[in-house]
Amino acid sequence: MILPKAPPRAARLALLFVLSLAASGAARAQQPTPAPAETPQPVEAGEFRLHKFEQAIGVESYTVTRDGDSLVVRSAFMFTDRGTPVPLTARLRARQDLTPLGFEMKGKVSRFSTADVSVEINGATASVRKEKETRQAQVPARFFTVNGYAPVAMQMMLVRYILAHRVEGPLPVLPGGEVTLEKRGRDEVTVGGKKIALERYSLSGLIWGRESLWLDAERNLVALVALDAEFDHFEALRTGYEPALAFFVTRAAEDNMAALAEIAERLSPARKGALVVTNATLIDGTGRAPVADAAVVVEDGRITAAGPRAGVRVPKGAQVLDAGGGYVMPGLWEMHAHFEQVEWGPAYLAAGVTTVRDVGNEFEFITAVRDAIKSGRGLGPRMLLAGVVDGRGPVTLGVNLADTPEEGRAVVRRYHDAGFEQMKIYSSVKMDVLKAVCAEAHALGMTVTGHVPEGMNAFEAVEAGMDQINHAQYLPPVMMKDYAPRAAAPRKLDPASAEARAAVEFFKSHGTVFDPTLAIFEWFLHPADLPFAQIEPGAAKLPPELVGPINNTGVPAASAPQTRALLENYRIAVAALHRAGLPVVAGTDQVVPGHSLHRELELYVEAGFTPLEAIQAATIVPARVMKLDKELGTVEPGKLADLIILDANPLEDIHNTRRVRKVVSNGRVFDAAPLWQSVGFKP
Repeated sequence: MILPKAPPRAARLALLFVLSLAASGAARAQQPTPAPAETPQPVEAGEFRLHKFEQAIGVESYTVTRDGDSLVVRSAFMFTDRGTPVPLTARLRARQDLTPLGFEMKGKVSRFSTADVSVEINGATASVRKEKETRQAQVPARFFTVNGYAPVAMQMMLVRYILAHRVEGPLPVLPGGEVTLEKRGRDEVTVGGKKIALERYSLSGLIWGRESLWLDAERNLVALVALDAEFDHFEALRTGYEPALAFFVTRAAEDNMAALAEIAERLSPARKGALVVTNATLIDGTGRAPVADAAVVVEDGRITAAGPRAGVRVPKGAQVLDAGGGYVMPGLWEMHAHFEQVEWGPAYLAAGVTTVRDVGNEFEFITAVRDAIKSGRGLGPRMLLAGVVDGRGPVTLGVNLADTPEEGRAVVRRYHDAGFEQMKIYSSVKMDVLKAVCAEAHALGMTVTGHVPEGMNAFEAVEAGMDQINHAQYLPPVMMKDYAPRAAAPRKLDPASAEARAAVEFFKSHGTVFDPTLAIFEWFLHPADLPFAQIEPGAAKLPPELVGPINNTGVPAASAPQTRALLENYRIAVAALHRAGLPVVAGTDQVVPGHSLHRELELYVEAGFTPLEAIQAATIVPARVMKLDKELGTVEPGKLADLIILDANPLEDIHNTRRVRKVVSNGRVFDAAPLWQSVGFKP
C-alpha cells in the first residue's frame, strides 16, 4: 500500500520538531540513547479492497493490538474517486468485550465531505465532538462508537459487538443515532477453489436504508455492499474475495428487494378483481379539459374506462376507491434516476412516481432490482434502464469501459441482451468510441443519452449520434458566444441571439431530447446561508441519516451572485428549447428522494411552462420519448393503470403535485404516508 503524502501542516510541524532537537542536540549527544519503545504486535490485521460502482478505487488496512486490558483498532482508509483522493484514518480503543472507551476519525468520506469526530468515555458520560462542536452525552448500558459507512473495520467491530452482546433491536451509537442488525440468511462462495459458508446480515442506521454484510465463521467481515457519503454504490471486500464481487452485489439487491416485498404486502395486500376510482376530477394528461365527478375503471392492471361517472359501467364486485373529491392523473416519470439503493422505490411511489429511467448503475444491482419489481418480488416503480459506458482515464466511472470502437460495440451488446432500453454516455468516452456506441445502439433498436464527453460540445455529441442530452450545463456553451462559466459575473444568455437561435434550430433538426436536471444544480449552487428546506420542502422531512448530507450544501455568500447567474442561464436555455417545441423530460439526478421531481416541475413553470406542460414533461412526453406512449403517460382506456390521486388541483398551482394521497401501481393501491414512513421520511 502506498501511503498518501503528509499534508503541508504536518510537514511544517515535523520540521519545527527537528529544529528544536538540533538546538539542544549538543547536551543530549552526551546522554546514552534510550532503546526504542517496543511496538505492540497486532493480534489481528486485515485489508479490504474498496470499490465504487464495482470499480476498484482504493484500500483499507486495519490492525488490532492489545494495550494493557484494552484493544486498539486502527484503520487507514484511502480511495481515489474520479481523480480526487479520499483519505480517512480512525482509531477505536475498547475493552476486551469491545465496549468502547474512545473513538476518533479524521479525514474525508467523499470528494465533497469531511469527517472530524471524537468520542471519549468517562464512566457514565461521554464527551462527543463533531468538528468544532463538543457536547456531553449519557452513555447507555449497551452502545457503540461509529460514524457512517467508513471505515469498514469499524463496521466489522460494531457487528462483532452486537453479536457478542446478543443485542436485539436498535443499538444506540455515538456520536449519534442508532443501528439495527438483522440476520438475513446464509450464502456460499467459492474462493480459490474452496467453498466458504458466510452469514448474511443487513445493517440499518449508518446510511439511509440497508447495508448488506457477510461474515465468515470467525466473524471476519468478508464483504460489505453499501453506499458512500455521495449516495453512490460502495463495496468493500476482504482481500482475496474480489472475484465474488458481482455475486455480493446481486445478492444484496435481491435480499433487500425481498425485504421491501414484505413491506408491500403489509401496506397493500395483493387482491384480485376490478378497481374503480370515483368521486374525483380527472386530469387525463392528454390536454383535454378536466372531467369533474369522474370515474376510472381498472381491470387486470389496465384502464378499461375513464370519464364522467354517469357514463362509466362499474364491474360487479369491484373494489371502490373513493378519491374524496381529489384529482386523479397519470403516474409521474423520473427520467434521470440513479436508483442506488432499494429504499428509493417506496420514496418514488410515495411521491407519485410510477416509472423511473435509471441512467447509470451497477449492472448486477439494477437488473436484479428491475426484475424483482417486474415480478412482484419487490416494491418500487416500473424501471427503464440506460447502461452506462465510460472510457479509461483519471475521472473514469464504473467498470463498463470502452477505449476502442470494438469495445464500445461489445458493451452495447451486453446491455442490449440484458434488456436495457438505452445507452448512457459518460464523460471520458472518445469520439470514435462514441460514434461506434451510437451506431451499434441504433442498429439494435436502442437510443443513446448521457453526458457530453470531455473535449466535445453538444453539437459534436449529437452529430456523433447521441439522441438525448443529460444536464442543462451543456446548453450555454453552444448558445452563447465566448461562454465563460467561471467568470465572476457570467453574462446573461440572450435567447434571441444568433448563437442561441442557431443552437435551437440545430437541436430541433436532430430531434434532440433534453433532461435538464435543474433541481440538482439548484441544490449544490444555492447560497449556503439559505436553508435548503426553504427551496425544497422535502428537506424538512428527511430520515436522520440524510439530514446532514442534504442540508449541509451550498456555496459561500461571495459566490452566490455567480451561481445565481449560472442557474438563470440554465433556466433561460430550457425555456428556449421548450418554446421551440423540443422535448424536455423531467429528471433530477437524485437530490431529495421523491420530493425533488416536484421541484423540477416547479422550476419548469418558473421557466414559462404552463402547469399542464410541466406535468406532461413528467408523463406523456417521456412516454413518447421512450416509445411507450401506447401503454403509459395518460389516463385512457387500454393503457396500464399507473395513477395518482392528489388532494388539490395541480393545474391551478403546480406545487399541488406534491399533495399525493394515493398511488396505483402494478394493480396495487398504496397510501402515500405509510410509504414515506417505511423508508424513514416524515409523511
